[in-house]
Amino acid sequence: MRSLQIVLLLLFALTVSTATGKLNWEKLRGEFFNVTGKDGTLFVQSLKYLHREPLQEETLDRAISRKVSTKTIEQKLDHFDSTNEKTWQMRYMENDNYFKEGGPIFIYVGGEWSISSLSIRTGHFVDMVKEHDGLLFYTEHRYYGKSLPTSRLAHFIKYQRENYPGLENSKVIMAGGSYAASMVVWFYPVLTRGWAFNQRLGFQCAAFGKEYKEVVGRALRELGSEQCYSRVQNGIATLEEMIGGGRAAEVKAMMKICDNFDEYNDLDVWTLFSSISNLFSGIVQYQSGNDVPNLCDFLMEQESDVVAIAKFLLRYIDTGCFDLTYKDTLTYYMDSTFAAGANRPWYYQTCNEYGWYQSSRSRNQPFGTKFPAKLYLSLCEDIFGENFTETNIYANVGQTNEDFGGYSPNAPNVYQTHGGLDPWSAAGHTAEQGATIIPLTSHCADFNSIRASDSAEMRASKETIAKLVREWLAEDSNDSHAN
Repeated sequence: MRSLQIVLLLLFALTVSTATGKLNWEKLRGEFFNVTGKDGTLFVQSLKYLHREPLQEETLDRAISRKVSTKTIEQKLDHFDSTNEKTWQMRYMENDNYFKEGGPIFIYVGGEWSISSLSIRTGHFVDMVKEHDGLLFYTEHRYYGKSLPTSRLAHFIKYQRENYPGLENSKVIMAGGSYAASMVVWFYPVLTRGWAFNQRLGFQCAAFGKEYKEVVGRALRELGSEQCYSRVQNGIATLEEMIGGGRAAEVKAMMKICDNFDEYNDLDVWTLFSSISNLFSGIVQYQSGNDVPNLCDFLMEQESDVVAIAKFLLRYIDTGCFDLTYKDTLTYYMDSTFAAGANRPWYYQTCNEYGWYQSSRSRNQPFGTKFPAKLYLSLCEDIFGENFTETNIYANVGQTNEDFGGYSPNAPNVYQTHGGLDPWSAAGHTAEQGATIIPLTSHCADFNSIRASDSAEMRASKETIAKLVREWLAEDSNDSHAN
């Protein structure tokens, strides 16, 4: 039997602005609440939105839509304890529309979201599946969606090769966006055999990254204007001064903040300013068309800096009063039932493994000084117990980087891209370290098919990915071994 071969492909998420027109508040608001629902404080909802499933353009082929199936596979509850015989059902989706016997396995790896079929019905990854007569799977991460305990991709691949006719010797291409892209890289050392290419790229965990908000501010400057950046910066500064100077009642009235907000409680104040910055960040992170320029136009139309911030909040979210208390945020995260969704498990992962908190530590961002890392540290300890101290969280993040190699993982055959204005790009490689950077783009759209509206850089990157996949799949099994 030929050597089992694994090829890894990391596609990172990007979007590009091409459309014109006024900001579509109804569309933005609809997308926000479709992801977040109505439960939780504004802080909780804003974090949910930053960790949504990467979007795809809808396919025009309705026949394909009907042929994506949802299945489950039995997994061991604990792959590290041979005496534990408990199992669970891992959910995944399958697109077999293009598969021919002996074709490769393509796996789109799910992240901290519930998987949906659109991601494997259309897009550049699907185009490559079609070109190579492949079988496409979309795996759901532990605890997110309907898959509850931890999943194991290695067992998933082994199971499919042993049980799906025609996959016995199939090579594997994996893709992921955002956090799932990290898992694609981290998964490589789990394999016993694979191909070795020279390109070695990774994704670094950081407890309190300051760069995320810097990139959001840079997007306001580069896609909007210096005046837009200043309007946000000055508006936030004014709000900070008003709350600290005895004028909190004016702020609460102007921004429709619920009466339970305590301006003398630092945790409430930090929750407020973190939530505002996250709302701006969500628009930048998932921008499409002229979202950011149109947002800046809206802000600049208002009569003052502080009014611009208030009207942004009211126009975007458009609910009753805004619950911005730390106490209610904590109450939400204390619900440990599965019915509460993915938010508590994801926050646990950040405390226990990754960090990736977006704080106001940097002065090179427009969102002020009032959401320090201590806000996120306090939540970790208050939700999960006294073991989650600042010292231990730093140690946890450090251990994750040590386990998976940080910026130097043992992961050949990886292609990594970042948007030049993707706030998460700061956690990944730079161009000097081997990543492909797409100018003026953000998070989660280079999975779309090659199209006429792509920038030259976007098209070149997509063509490079397709070319690499052809080369990797054409490589003879006897010519390469790793590990």
